[in-house]
Amino acid sequence: MNRFDAVLLCNLGSPASARTEDVRAYLREFLMDPYVLQMPSLARWMLVHSFILPFRPTRTAEAYESIWTEGGSPLLVHSHKLKDALSQHLGLPVALGMRYGAPSLEEAFETLFASGARGVLLAPLYPQFADSTNTTCIEQATRIAERLGIEMQVLTPFYQAPVWLDAVAESYKRAMPADIDCLLLSFHGLPEIHIKRADPTGTTCLKRSDCCESPGAAAATCYRHQCLVSARNIIQRLGLTTDQYQVSFQSRLGRARWLLPATDQMLETLPAKGIRRLAVACPGFTADNLETLEEIGIRGKEAFLRAGGESFTFLPCLNDNSAWVQGLATLCGGAESAA
Repeated sequence: MNRFDAVLLCNLGSPASARTEDVRAYLREFLMDPYVLQMPSLARWMLVHSFILPFRPTRTAEAYESIWTEGGSPLLVHSHKLKDALSQHLGLPVALGMRYGAPSLEEAFETLFASGARGVLLAPLYPQFADSTNTTCIEQATRIAERLGIEMQVLTPFYQAPVWLDAVAESYKRAMPADIDCLLLSFHGLPEIHIKRADPTGTTCLKRSDCCESPGAAAATCYRHQCLVSARNIIQRLGLTTDQYQVSFQSRLGRARWLLPATDQMLETLPAKGIRRLAVACPGFTADNLETLEEIGIRGKEAFLRAGGESFTFLPCLNDNSAWVQGLATLCGGAESAA
């Protein structure tokens, strides 16, 4: 029997508005997290305050403005809908806390505590593990839970959970045209150093050409391995062959070496390789956000069509899809044995 009496959904977050000052505040909180920019604290401060915050917020605010809704950021809107649907499905209180921005994890925990919850299941909404998403969320939540005297369990990454894979594949089937040349699965990128630092063996990740091909000691914390496993399972469910899909990584920042191939580069080169009708999905995200709607759905589409592509179809994330609500409820129900 599960030991929790409430669920706390956690996602990355978004600024309070699309105004430059709110975007700047959000980026400051996000980029100053040592799990996001993994460098000495002084170097991180200098990079963020001297080279990023003076310039990037204006461009990012314009990007947010292009996708902003009457209800706020799409990520927040979809996450609230998921929270409400999951609460109804589970018959338990469900709160939403963002690692950066509002509603904060602290606000979410305090809301659940005030409702009488003393055992909380933390559910990071990231299918694949990364320190810059899961670990920072869990550590922040742990500090708050301990202060409030709440017993916390954690939902483990669900990158190969059948209920998530089934929901994703069914969603893609409904949205994907039948005449595409290729399905591109674009995952959020990570600097290679993040992958290497998360490798408990110190000898596996990105040190062998086949490092991600089989499960092993590094698999539980290897983001790239988990992305590739997710992709293969999704493609299998869609009935596509290996030459009908490709995997890439998006959202590069700075000059560090990031995971390849890069999505933006692929979108510019695929038409010359005969791929003119493209569908793109982002299975590393459970809810649509700036990286899916603007980076892929707007800028990515423009780049592909400008390079000679004929059609571009963006496949939405699960958001509050009913199959995903049921699947997430199933994952929560089995969390005690998995945590």
